[in-house]
Amino acid sequence: MACSRTPPPPAAPHPNHPSGLLAPTASAVAAPAPARREPPVPTRREDVVETLHGKEIHDPYRWLEDGESDEVKTWQAAQNERTAKALSSLPGRAALTHRIESLLRIGSVGTPAVYASKKGKGRYFYTRQAPSEDQPVLHVRDGVDGADRKLVDPNTLGKDGLVSLDFWVPSRDGKKLAYGLSSGGDEQSTLYVMDVETGKNLPETEVIPRARYASVAWLPDGKSFYYTRFPRKGDVPAGEEHYHRKVYLHEIGRPWEKDPLVFGEGRAMTDSPSVTISPNGRWLVATVHMGWSRIEAHLYDRKAGPKATFVPLAVPKENAIYDVDVYDDALLVRTNDGAPTYELYRVDPQKPAREHWKKILPATKDVLQAVTSIGGQIFATYIVDAHSVVKRFSAAGEPKGEITLPTIGTTGGVSGEWDGHEAFVGFTSFAVPSTVLRFDLATEKVNTWAEIKPPVDASEFVVTQEKARSKDGTMVPYFLVHKKGVARDGKAPTVLTGYGGFNIAQMPAFAGSRYVMLEQGGVVAVANLRGGGEYGEAWHRAGMLASKQNVFDDLYAVAEELIADRVTSSERLAVMGGSNGGLLVGAAITQRPELFRAAVCAVPLLDMIRYHKFLIAKLWIPEYGSAEDPTQFEWLRAYSPYHNVKPGTPYPAVLFATAEGDSRVDPLHARKMAALLQAEAGGDKPILLRVEGKAGHGAGKPISKKIEEATDVYSFLFWQLGVTPLG
Repeated sequence: MACSRTPPPPAAPHPNHPSGLLAPTASAVAAPAPARREPPVPTRREDVVETLHGKEIHDPYRWLEDGESDEVKTWQAAQNERTAKALSSLPGRAALTHRIESLLRIGSVGTPAVYASKKGKGRYFYTRQAPSEDQPVLHVRDGVDGADRKLVDPNTLGKDGLVSLDFWVPSRDGKKLAYGLSSGGDEQSTLYVMDVETGKNLPETEVIPRARYASVAWLPDGKSFYYTRFPRKGDVPAGEEHYHRKVYLHEIGRPWEKDPLVFGEGRAMTDSPSVTISPNGRWLVATVHMGWSRIEAHLYDRKAGPKATFVPLAVPKENAIYDVDVYDDALLVRTNDGAPTYELYRVDPQKPAREHWKKILPATKDVLQAVTSIGGQIFATYIVDAHSVVKRFSAAGEPKGEITLPTIGTTGGVSGEWDGHEAFVGFTSFAVPSTVLRFDLATEKVNTWAEIKPPVDASEFVVTQEKARSKDGTMVPYFLVHKKGVARDGKAPTVLTGYGGFNIAQMPAFAGSRYVMLEQGGVVAVANLRGGGEYGEAWHRAGMLASKQNVFDDLYAVAEELIADRVTSSERLAVMGGSNGGLLVGAAITQRPELFRAAVCAVPLLDMIRYHKFLIAKLWIPEYGSAEDPTQFEWLRAYSPYHNVKPGTPYPAVLFATAEGDSRVDPLHARKMAALLQAEAGGDKPILLRVEGKAGHGAGKPISKKIEEATDVYSFLFWQLGVTPLG
């Protein structure tokens, strides 16, 4: 796959964007099919009106918030039946499913974590997924070239591939393993402890519930570990079980109910601590997430005696992020406090006061995304124009070169032992599935440790990186992916996707199902919107809270550029996104319906007046704001998709996709919005709702369900964008 940061010479330049695609050829498209609506599902409407800050808020489908109601379940089943009827009758379904399965069932491989390599052969823990497996399996390898054996195979633990491995942390000596399992995508992990030598779990005393997103830090002797968990029902007021995460100390053999509380008492219920510990077990650090723009750090000296307490290491006066890596003699602190693209400090844990910190990597124009110390060197991952670059430095910050990556793409970070001799880099790109590179510190050579062969011929496709001018003049980058020779005639079916929030960068990554569109002459555009982390904290803050509208305007700028450059037209353009990206799609179809023919809105936030009342959504108030605040209420009301549907407007065709087991974004959002659009939209484009019964927000979803969902999504897109069916 060819890839460049600047597009090829223009064929027919647009005055604001001097770029062009490759020479024209015919696309595999026909005219978009006539819209068709299945008979509507009868949906009760209530006259629910409440007054907030002097404004009337109408909520006619509030009754659909109760997912446990028999009436809602019956309504939802009817919606699923209606959607299945609309999509199952489309031509080419069998061939589409077959091709999607061949694109998704390719397997995967994760970056290994290395333990005890200085004391023998070392142990390499990593996940691998065979094409026939629904879930990744945790393997261990004794020695870098040794034989693998399975440790945790979720595929054998339940029916239909619904049990998933959420996290895993080996002890320092590689002899024990703490890991978490959940079922049906609910992410409500239970923590288990395994003896790695035998592959068997320890007794029931080591089974710890409520360990969602658990952070685990083993002590050097492998007999105890610090960990985080959430309270049990009844331990906190009803509805607060999703919050109050705290740090405990577990000793092997002691019932978890007797584990002492270590950190978190007296803090706000939405504070979310994590723990890390130095290899010698002396220095324990608790970092506390307080939203996506504020992380503070606290240091505990375990040798300081029974009266020792956590000492504030970094408690910013204003929003700032402090990430800490802990070693025996030093802390590496990455922060954006006063440096929006981040800088790195070396800190003596015995002199933690700020005046003693030593800056070793100053801020640059590129984002310092992550750092780790391996074999006395610092491996720093930077985001450069929305792709990864890995640089090496001495412990003092002197440059030692880059690790050569296969192409422009994304690393999942660098792993290795702090006193080790090798580093591993996980990598992916638009045409490169999961790949693991091994860097030998002694020879400075890079080789491929593991890889998954792509199910496509990369040489047939091209990637360019381009920019569009947003409403306020900001230049917004986006990637274009397409087959060589796609015509610039305004007829290419195009899918535009983005995210724009929570400091998350949209980077090049392999998404196999996209290729059913690309192989048919379609185009995929991935937009790097404000609110993300592509260009540092300033880019993030420009798309959150009162500035959230910037994110939507950035998306429209890219859509308008695609149309102006004759990549596509509004009749061939779809917008797709999930979670916060689902909110993006909801805003797009209500604010600029004329730009898009179709939309896929997955696990979305759509009622922004009430979103914070459900599941874990109070954690997102620092990103969005809350309608309980009169000023923030005005921001939210201005763009809340559910509250900005205008009766009679010819909205795009929409497929809402959600899941009953979603424990992050409540499926009520998709239910309420689907009902409202079905009742109010003008025209005859279909508004469909798809609710998966045994899945969650996306984590842990088995491949079999991903294939089913992707078949429905691309059947819908092919139908609406006029793509010639397969087969």
